[in-house]
Amino acid sequence: MAVLSWSDVFVAFVFWMIMDYLTEVWMISFVHAAGIVNIFWGTAHVLPLAIRYLVDTTISKYWMILVSSFAYTAGMCLLTMSTPPAIAGAMGTCSDYKPECIGEGQKILLYTALGLIAFGISGHMGSIDRFIADQATNFREEEFSMSFRPQLIIFSFWGLSLVPNILSIAFLFIKSWKIKFGILAMFTTVSTLVFLSGSCSYRRRKPQGSSLTTVVRVFVAAISKLSYRCPRHASELYERSDINDLYVVPHSRSLRWLDKAAIILPNKTLRQQERNRWRLCSVTEVEETKCLVHLIPICFTFIIPGVVSSIGNTFFLEQAEVINGKDGGNFSFGPLLLLLFYYISKGRFTAFYEGFVGHLTSVGWNAVAHVVGFAMSMILSILCCVTAAIVETRRLDVVRSHGLIDKPDEKIPMSLFWLLPQFLLLGAADGFYEKGIDMFFSDQFPRMIFRYLKYIFVATTGVGIIGSTLSVYYAGIISERIGKHNWFQDTLNLSRLDNYYWLLAALTAANLAVLIIAAMRFPYNYLSLEQIDIDDGPLMKMKIRSNYLFGRRQG
Repeated sequence: MAVLSWSDVFVAFVFWMIMDYLTEVWMISFVHAAGIVNIFWGTAHVLPLAIRYLVDTTISKYWMILVSSFAYTAGMCLLTMSTPPAIAGAMGTCSDYKPECIGEGQKILLYTALGLIAFGISGHMGSIDRFIADQATNFREEEFSMSFRPQLIIFSFWGLSLVPNILSIAFLFIKSWKIKFGILAMFTTVSTLVFLSGSCSYRRRKPQGSSLTTVVRVFVAAISKLSYRCPRHASELYERSDINDLYVVPHSRSLRWLDKAAIILPNKTLRQQERNRWRLCSVTEVEETKCLVHLIPICFTFIIPGVVSSIGNTFFLEQAEVINGKDGGNFSFGPLLLLLFYYISKGRFTAFYEGFVGHLTSVGWNAVAHVVGFAMSMILSILCCVTAAIVETRRLDVVRSHGLIDKPDEKIPMSLFWLLPQFLLLGAADGFYEKGIDMFFSDQFPRMIFRYLKYIFVATTGVGIIGSTLSVYYAGIISERIGKHNWFQDTLNLSRLDNYYWLLAALTAANLAVLIIAAMRFPYNYLSLEQIDIDDGPLMKMKIRSNYLFGRRQG
């Protein structure tokens, strides 16, 4: 499993440099290149949710890992072949790293490779962790995570983090893109073969079904009973009375039409209706579905932070490359240093957020802690965009004063560390954003589909990354109609990224206002324990109760 994770780290590192490859070798405009990168990463973030559902319902984890690994390998091989020197003889083109040496065949190979690699990343993300847990034959999932936590921490640091990251830095000294991609293709091939060699010893489990199906069942059952009227008393709705069901969500009066999924029909016996789970659902299942529906407005406010986050590995890096000066298409150490500061800032503010939430939770302000955390994330995003806009305005002034408008490859007489504040602020915002969503979902996410928590979180981020491509497209169209000058030109010096950053700051401010309204109207769930008496003695039963942010109780 380590070699598969290593390949993920290597590919992720090299794809930080893909912007430089597309703009310098393929001579694609930086806007087009950013769109390609964002669609790639957005797809790689959204697909794991669908893949996890397939793993739970149709394809086993082993086969998904194997198929995605083959896709990974094929993608890296095609990406290597898309470089001009790789198949110059077969395509009848030159072998130099110049746009005139790139034909239609290489373009087809590139886009096919990116799709296969995105699927490979998603397949690994959606199945490897659960497959590793399945190999612990003598432990339940909770025992596995607790018993092996120290070993996993050490292994994760040395085996999955430090070693591959050190080796990844070596790629900076390799000038040929063909060799860079070729090494990755060989590594992914070897990792796939190593995984395949252990097939006989793996513990495999057949798909057990997905709890996401329960959400679909609730909607189907409610729609099938639209002509029926909900009973006045919640006690008349169906709820399983099995003593083993120790998790119960009381009835609430929101989204009443979904309650129809729990209506017991008078023309059939209860036993007959219980056999058809697509026509009768329990109150707990209905309430969990309501909880998921209530999350949708807040989830929409997570898209704009994802848009802001996406500019870090596209426009920010392009600014760094332009200020640092181009050196023949090779990724330089200046942007890498800024990325290092970004990750340091992200880690520090993630730890700060954990302490902040812990303090507010200790005084009973759980819901307030998450709202304040989200708000801080968006405030930091606004500061990041404002800072980036000011720095870009300064950069354009320097470019004009030195006559470098039409010289995009010339080094700009401006320190690279002008960009440091925006990288630090972006890291801080991402730290608050990612940890905030993780902790918020952990508290408020429906327990019946809790295993999909991280995949929905990642998918939400992916939608924001893809949304950044749309925001650039429409911002360009609108700016051209209003000001008769598109903000996004072929080169950074001719573009007006500062205006786009101001636009993102304004969108984030509006998004913050929407978040506050959505948070005030969101019913926060609180876990409580109730004692019930059975023959063997008292038993504690978990119950979920909902309150709004300012105390208005639901139901």
